[in-house]
Amino acid sequence: MEDLTIRWTGLSISNREGPKFRLHNELAAPVFIIAAKFLTKRVLNIDAIAATFTPLWRSKNGFKIKNLGNHIVLFTFESKTEVDNILANEPWSFDKHLMVLQRYDGVREVHELEFTLTPFWVQVHGIPAKFMTTVVAESLCETVGQVQKQPQTEECGGFMRVRVLVDVTQPLSRGRVISLDDDKELWVSFKYERLPTICYWCGRLNHNDRDCETWIDSEGTLTEADREYGAWLRA
Repeated sequence: MEDLTIRWTGLSISNREGPKFRLHNELAAPVFIIAAKFLTKRVLNIDAIAATFTPLWRSKNGFKIKNLGNHIVLFTFESKTEVDNILANEPWSFDKHLMVLQRYDGVREVHELEFTLTPFWVQVHGIPAKFMTTVVAESLCETVGQVQKQPQTEECGGFMRVRVLVDVTQPLSRGRVISLDDDKELWVSFKYERLPTICYWCGRLNHNDRDCETWIDSEGTLTEADREYGAWLRA
């Protein structure tokens, strides 16, 4: 497409081609699109994808699927409400691998889209009882990613749940150390709901442990710290 654009800019427009044709929004088809990046190296089976999400998404009039290559797929719906519901219930995964979703306006080049953020419900465990508040829980989760403010944050019998946009290219945060007024320190741990396949060495969501190249030392082996990280993820 880029090459075609460059070639087009070098053309001279004659009367035969006519004037520019303005595409107004009123001419657009009434469709709503989700662009999805599948974080797997396996070849995608579009029929299997359709069979998986048709009963899960329960679209009234169904949806269309278009495979754009590079593990990017477009899902087209007739209802904005259905798209809203799907995005509100992220994360989604296919064959245990994460799908990074975002709204697509159908105009921008797909290669301009950045598939890096996915919302997760994060459970915050170990907060002292009198500090089990929304402000504390959301503040602790600032190291996890972009906190989605109230009314999402809620208490669930012994821990807090916070909705957070997580950068899939960064290692997951395992928790934080908190200090009290008497200088006592406590460990607060994070647990991620509906966590799909993840790299057990570096804690990233955009590849699995077999493809990890990030945390290998100069001799080609994992450091002790990395092994501890993997042990935490496997626990």
